[in-house]
Amino acid sequence: MALSSPSRLAPVLSFVLLLLLVTLSSALKFDLAAHPASQHKKSERCIRNFVAKDTLVVVTAIVSGSRGDGQTVNMHIKDAVGNEYGRPRDVAGEQRMAFTSHADSAFDVCFENHLTSQQAVMNPTRHVELDVDIGADARDWSAIQAAEKLKPVETELRRIEELVAEIVAEMEYLRTREHKLRDTNESTNERVKWFAFGTMGMLMGLGAWQVVYLRAYFRSKHLI
Repeated sequence: MALSSPSRLAPVLSFVLLLLLVTLSSALKFDLAAHPASQHKKSERCIRNFVAKDTLVVVTAIVSGSRGDGQTVNMHIKDAVGNEYGRPRDVAGEQRMAFTSHADSAFDVCFENHLTSQQAVMNPTRHVELDVDIGADARDWSAIQAAEKLKPVETELRRIEELVAEIVAEMEYLRTREHKLRDTNESTNERVKWFAFGTMGMLMGLGAWQVVYLRAYFRSKHLI
């Protein structure tokens, strides 16, 4: 059997690399400073992701500290169109939330750290580790493998198949959105064109009326 040439392997390697990049979860680590409850807007920090409609999302947050240490970390998960997916209060340790999106929209995972202790605390902060899994990455593939008695290779192929389906759906959504934006742009250009023609016609009509009016005025005064 003949060996595959590097030129033939390049597209395959590129596709595998793309899948590996897609499967990476959006993990984030940051420190959340505590502020008095009256300054909750100042203490709020939000992380935004985009998700398609009817997509499974699993949000996992690991917050340092413990309850009763003078700090209270609250979470709030919402999207840009007004849907809310949860408001866990006084989070400490691991907090996991799963939901299915209601719309094609960006959603925010917000944290706020309230200072509840009356005693002075030097630099009160909580360390937060956030992991957001969307779509195929949010599914429990170990449970699926056990329930359907799949081999590891079959499970991985199943997962890659769903990832590819998500990529195709995302491309279709972008194509549809591009068509809508193009139609809106063409409609706006058409309206601007007719508005410009109408403005030019009005100016020409106003100019002609002024010429006729001034000529009649000067004749009535016997100036011409």
